[in-house]
Amino acid sequence: MTAEKIVGLIGIALAIVAAFVAIPHIDLVLLVAGLVVGWSIAREDHVRVIVSAMALMGFAHLFGSVPEVGQYLSAILANAGLLAAGAALMIILRNVYSRFAPSAAPAIKAAS
Repeated sequence: MTAEKIVGLIGIALAIVAAFVAIPHIDLVLLVAGLVVGWSIAREDHVRVIVSAMALMGFAHLFGSVPEVGQYLSAILANAGLLAAGAALMIILRNVYSRFAPSAAPAIKAAS
């Protein structure tokens, strides 16, 4: 198991626990954990992660009206959305960097 997967699992556990217990600076912790997780996400999963982050953040508040468990569901989804948003932010920053980073000088082929 890679370090990024371990950080992701810890982030998910913290997202759940933070719905029931006040954890200082949990938003920052989840964001940083998401950044770490986002560093190793495969290129073919980039769109899926970005859309998941937006969906989690957008839908989190909708469960608040569910009797008894709604506030906890909303908090868990919002916290998971922060983790996914960190991963999405890392993906976006890496894509921007790769687009605008100076490329290596083109190789000059020897004349044959």
